Amino acid sequence: MGQTKREIERKYDVAAPHPALPDLTGVAGIANVVDKGVVDLDAVYWDTADQLLLADSITLRRRTGGDDAGWHLKLPVSLAEGVRDEVRAPLSDSVPRALSGLVRSRVREAELVPVVRLLSARDLRHLVDDKGALLAELSIDRVRAERLTEGGGTAEWAEIEVELADDADPTLLDKVEKKLRKAGVERSTSTSKLGKAVAATAPKGRKAKKSGKKGEAFAGVDVPETAGDHVLAYLRAQRDALISLDPAVRRDLPDSVHQMRVATRRMRSAFRTYGKIVERTVTDPIGDELKWLAGELGVDRDQEVLTERLTARISALPRTLLLGPVRGRLRIWTAARRSGSRRRTVAVLDGKRYLALLESVDALLADPPLRKAAAAPPADALPKAVLKDYDRLAARIEHALALPPGGERDLAMHEARKAAKRARYAGEAATPALGRPAKRFARRAKDVQSVLGDHQDSVVAREALRNLAIQAHAAGETAFTWGLLYGQEEATAAERERELPEVWARASRPKLGRR
Repeated sequence: MGQTKREIERKYDVAAPHPALPDLTGVAGIANVVDKGVVDLDAVYWDTADQLLLADSITLRRRTGGDDAGWHLKLPVSLAEGVRDEVRAPLSDSVPRALSGLVRSRVREAELVPVVRLLSARDLRHLVDDKGALLAELSIDRVRAERLTEGGGTAEWAEIEVELADDADPTLLDKVEKKLRKAGVERSTSTSKLGKAVAATAPKGRKAKKSGKKGEAFAGVDVPETAGDHVLAYLRAQRDALISLDPAVRRDLPDSVHQMRVATRRMRSAFRTYGKIVERTVTDPIGDELKWLAGELGVDRDQEVLTERLTARISALPRTLLLGPVRGRLRIWTAARRSGSRRRTVAVLDGKRYLALLESVDALLADPPLRKAAAAPPADALPKAVLKDYDRLAARIEHALALPPGGERDLAMHEARKAAKRARYAGEAATPALGRPAKRFARRAKDVQSVLGDHQDSVVAREALRNLAIQAHAAGETAFTWGLLYGQEEATAAERERELPEVWARASRPKLGRR
């Protein structure tokens, strides 16, 4: 994976190519403005023919000139705050694989081609503190855009960019902006040079493509009115989460695998819960593929959760109870189980099966197989579906609590956990339509899920601790600490079992409306 830099910047429109800048010394600790001269930049931006990257506010360019020549992929983090992650790769003639993989969920099998060339004369200044440390870079860019598709076209403009230095205080940008606005300089309406270039060079009579289509909540529905509107909005949100989390998983960002797995589960759960609204003969095959994807993602995630749990247990023990190479044994065990799992995850995301899944979800949402109940008011159709999931959960809780402690109860509580998760997701999907009652139901179902989840994590941890104790014993090490941790996990499981009836009582008998 290429080098990544968190970029926080703001752009400003200026009418003149050589605007007069206000005196910025004294603003937020700026002691001096250092003139760094003018540098010529030549950047070619790549996208699909129908601008799929631009539609998601992503830019991919090959740039020469300046001190950061190479390929740059900019992924939005917070467009409103001007925050993006810039992933860099060395210069080459074609798009580097490390970067093309990060946009694959957006472009699928579409070809990336040069779409716009930007020639910029960058007049650069460094904003520094009283010790000469860089706080931000301010540049005045005189830009010439050349459209490389659809018959060409050119445009020229000037703009100011202010980019925060690494580790600098983000409030600096607010204070600099206040000074610029007093001088008549206004924030740009475009978040990227590419977006501005595409709009300015669009052929006459053709409007530039608007960005953000995939993220629109209701795809053409101004306000969701029917039960079907709400369910489809929820499904679109999960589809968008899958696509946007793909590059984060490839970059191995914290919690990204977990969040992507949650999106697959939410979508699959919605297919099953709202089968009276969206035809299950169509959604079930997609649900099977979502289950497959969640399982593949779980290769990393389950091991990560288990390792964190065992590490926390070990860290909480007094040193006098850590007998033998406990931490080293855990590291060896974890490395052996995790070896190759990340490569496998990326291979799954690069595979045809995963792309086919994304295509099938897109096709479903483009032409949803809605049933008769989809046209009903949300207050009629959604409570019935949510309460059906509640009934399933209630039956499984009752069954688990009736069993004596042991393996059979552990299994029954695990099944109840899965039902609690589905009930929670059902309530979350219904919340925009049903409001506070559905939100309260989802929150209480989550509480039940948390208790059952910690119980299941304890079951898994005990099996791992047993294996670690066996390995330690075989290596001539004492298994005392592993046995101690095993006992702690047994106590945790018993605590959760005692806690469950009270938590379940609070979640019982929800009031959502019509059944």
